Amino acid sequence: MRFDSLSEWLAWQETLHFTEVDPGLARIGEVWQRLRNKAKLPFTVITVAGTNGKGSSVALLDSILSAAGYKTGTYTSPHLLRYNERICVAGQPCSDNDICQTFERIDQVRQDVSLTYFEFATLAAIDIFCQQDVDIVILEVGMGGRLDAVNLFDADIALITPISLDHTAWLGNDREQISAEKAGIIRAEQAVVCSESTPAATVLDKAARLNANCFIAEQAYFSDIQASIWHWHNADYNWKNLPLPALVGNYQLQNAAAVLQVIALLKQYNFQIDLTAIKYGLQHVSLAGRFQVIEGTVKRILDVTHNHQGACNLADLLGELSDKVQTHAVLAMLKDKDIDAVIAPLKSVINKWYIAGLDGSRGMTAAALTEKVATIVGSQKTINCLTVKQAYQQAMVDSEQDDRVLIFGSFHTVEAAMRLIPECLDKEKL
Repeated sequence: MRFDSLSEWLAWQETLHFTEVDPGLARIGEVWQRLRNKAKLPFTVITVAGTNGKGSSVALLDSILSAAGYKTGTYTSPHLLRYNERICVAGQPCSDNDICQTFERIDQVRQDVSLTYFEFATLAAIDIFCQQDVDIVILEVGMGGRLDAVNLFDADIALITPISLDHTAWLGNDREQISAEKAGIIRAEQAVVCSESTPAATVLDKAARLNANCFIAEQAYFSDIQASIWHWHNADYNWKNLPLPALVGNYQLQNAAAVLQVIALLKQYNFQIDLTAIKYGLQHVSLAGRFQVIEGTVKRILDVTHNHQGACNLADLLGELSDKVQTHAVLAMLKDKDIDAVIAPLKSVINKWYIAGLDGSRGMTAAALTEKVATIVGSQKTINCLTVKQAYQQAMVDSEQDDRVLIFGSFHTVEAAMRLIPECLDKEKL
């Protein structure tokens, strides 16, 4: 074996390819043919693309399908604390040994083909799922859709979550262009579920060209909330008195409604999923880093939000919970994000901003980010703290009882803060 530990494999993969992001399916396709040489995967595939709500949708699907007794495989990115979070079987992260073994198999067959870090991970996930005899696999697109490594594998059902501006350097400068890339996961004469009631024209055009069965929110399926319960129906099913999803935020109903349309389709494909499993899955779903609340004298809120749509959802949620407490924000972001579009919606709900920098070629320095934030919220509300650790610690020192500290802006920001919070580390058993 080339390396003995997972950390060694990952460090090597980070330098193997000439660039971190290199969209395209040729390289990964060639290696997959050598590795498995099978056109048909031995499990049903659900592929999830979009800008916001992908992680929540994967978690909801996994929770319901697991409750129904199916052995699931989930592939998500990025991870928060451990690489193993990316590849889960039956709800549990795969072991270092399983991942290293499949990395070795991939390395043996790839020969001189250069793979990116994400391509290695994608191949490893599918190879492990094949070995583990899972029933159904849920794949989260890393970026875009059409040229994303996940799209090498045909989706039996495509789920497209809300789309807004993000990764514009690679996907396009407007919603229609970006949506066209996301629509790349749609397959001919297969189902596609859109969680938005008004999908972009490029999504609808792609579905029409491929004769794909398109199920659109508030057109093919409907939901209605009443106090602490909600109801869902389409032409074939009518599910009443559902519990609200355990994930926080009214916008999670949009994700959950689309997920239930996927569940309805799976039932038509002869998956046995009863109402009890649906209710249990909704009640017991969890997802780290998505408005994850850590209770205490000072409440901590962890959220990976890093685009405009996510920031609007976050602002609404902060306002819903309470607009009478002091909110201190710990913020660090990548420099390829639209900083202004993220800060503006949150300006009125955050009292003090503690700005940090992120390492790496894509990381934005604390000084540069502080300057940008100050132009929107005012310099008197910003504090330059260099690192996430310093920003978090200063925010906690400055907070009084019943205040809340919001940590957001990137997966990297949330990860750094989680490593400072004992409750997060205890949960992950690190």
